[in-house]
Amino acid sequence: MKENTCCFSGHRRISKQMVDWINSRLFSEIISAVNEGYDTFCVGGALGFDTLAAKQILDIKQAFPYIKLRLILPCKTQYADWSKAQTSQYIEILERADSVEYISDEYTSGCMHERNRKLVDESSLCICYLTSAAGGTAYTVNYAKKAGIEVRNIADCLL
Repeated sequence: MKENTCCFSGHRRISKQMVDWINSRLFSEIISAVNEGYDTFCVGGALGFDTLAAKQILDIKQAFPYIKLRLILPCKTQYADWSKAQTSQYIEILERADSVEYISDEYTSGCMHERNRKLVDESSLCICYLTSAAGGTAYTVNYAKKAGIEVRNIADCLL
């Protein structure tokens, strides 16, 4: 149900020195959401923030086995140009997710935006890592705000 569902949006490129800090903030926000009654967590499957969020949810699931990781992915070929290590990590997340949905079989010019809108449309909370006013994350966060979805930006204290 939408009122118990949280989505994530964040940048693909994250500096190595920020990973531990982001993981710590993600852990805190996900635990807070679980304590508030959220039990379904939707992630878009991109590199960077999405991957960190999915891994955190899978780790937290050990303590809260009733929570669900729902992947809403733009297309089945999303990882076609990724490195071997990135692909391996992606496949592990796919295998451990509670559900996987694809917007399209193949990449299309609109599949990323459609994925982002679906993430928001099916959620009542968006946890994000937004440090730039341009790009897909900014689009998704603005879409969430316009839709009246609560947005929690873990990067607010950096800005």
